[in-house]
Amino acid sequence: MFNVVLIAPEYPGNVGNIGRTCVLTESHLHLVRPFKFDFSNKALKKSGIDYWDKVNLTIHDSMDEFVEFLADKNFYLVETGTATKYSDVDFKDGDFLIFGREKEGIDQSILEKYKEKIITIPMTKKIDRSLNLANSVNIVLYEALRQNDFKF
Repeated sequence: MFNVVLIAPEYPGNVGNIGRTCVLTESHLHLVRPFKFDFSNKALKKSGIDYWDKVNLTIHDSMDEFVEFLADKNFYLVETGTATKYSDVDFKDGDFLIFGREKEGIDQSILEKYKEKIITIPMTKKIDRSLNLANSVNIVLYEALRQNDFKF
C-alpha cells in the first residue's frame, strides 16, 4: 500500500479527489494540519464526497509531528524544479509520496533537509503555474502502482 501525504491542503475539492483516488487504489491518505477549510464530515458531504468513510485516513496535527512519524519510513517529496523525475524512482510498496500546499508547495526548510528525496513531474515553464495537486498525486501514485504491477 502506498501512502499519499498532503501538507496543509487548501482546497476541499482537491482533498476529495485525492481521497477518491486513495479509495480506488487502496492507498493510505495522510493529511497534515493546518487545513485551510472546514474539515467536518458535513462540509465534505456538502462537496459531494459521499465515500469519505471509506478513505484510509490518518490526520497529523503538525508538520513536526509528521516528520517525527516519518523518521524510519521511505518517502519522496514531490516538488517543482529538481532534476530527479518521478519516473526515475524505483518505488516500493509502503513508500510515502508527499505533496505540499497548492499555492506554496513544501516548506523550504524541509526541502533543504531532505534534498536527496525531492522528485518532480517535468513540465514546461510557459506559464508561472504547476499542475493541479490532485492531478500531480494521480501521476506519481499511478507510476508507483505501475512499477508494482498495480497490486492493490
